[in-house]
Amino acid sequence: MIRLQKVMADAGVDSRRHCEEMILAGKVKVNGKVVKKLPILVDPETDVIMVSGRRLRYEPRVYYLLNKPKKVVCTNSDPEGRRRAIDLLGKIKYRVYPVGRLDADSQGLLIMTNDGELANQLTHPRYGIAKTYIAEINSWVTEEDIGKLKKGIYLEDGKATFSGVKIVSRGPKKTILEITLREGRNRQIKRMLARLGHPVRQLTRTRIGKLTLKGLGPGHFRPLKPTEVNSLRRLVQPAGKSGHEPQNRSRKKTKSPSS
Repeated sequence: MIRLQKVMADAGVDSRRHCEEMILAGKVKVNGKVVKKLPILVDPETDVIMVSGRRLRYEPRVYYLLNKPKKVVCTNSDPEGRRRAIDLLGKIKYRVYPVGRLDADSQGLLIMTNDGELANQLTHPRYGIAKTYIAEINSWVTEEDIGKLKKGIYLEDGKATFSGVKIVSRGPKKTILEITLREGRNRQIKRMLARLGHPVRQLTRTRIGKLTLKGLGPGHFRPLKPTEVNSLRRLVQPAGKSGHEPQNRSRKKTKSPSS
């Protein structure tokens, strides 16, 4: 049995708080009866739930971790007919979509889900969710360059920064950097390094929060464990519930990360 407001929110009606308000306002029926007293537990597989006169179509929330290869796009509709991230998941029962974006030339960790609320929270700049990347560059990145990246680089849409950057290895013609982002600007890593004269040859996202690509080869996916989903939810809980303090961001517009 599941709380009615959660079933409604999972079905995309509205946030849990607004769903509670709809219940208290008498806009919801369960098995033909108006329900107004909380908490209300339902079985979405067998109970008939009507919201404002329309039957609720419920799908359980599902979560997958995908290791996206290069030349795969993070869109469910591509006019060019390119291979999509959802094509790699085969014939799963429910319709899912990517959380944020990796551009076609980037690869690595991608969350796929039908949980719109969590997806929006994970990509919203106010939470500053840490995402880690490995960038391979066909040139020598100097310590001065690292200092500039930490201080911030001015791009067309303003000053951009890395929350962390370190040299993994470096040679005369190749540098590998580990970069952590808490922003969500389009192609941010590639644009910042290109501004310093270091085009990125290959970019791989290796971590989001506690999730990593361990044991997952390119093009492969697996369901997230309940503990992993809970770890993502804790990242976006308000301070006081999880101890996580969302970063204070002043930007009004938000974009899905595509680095």
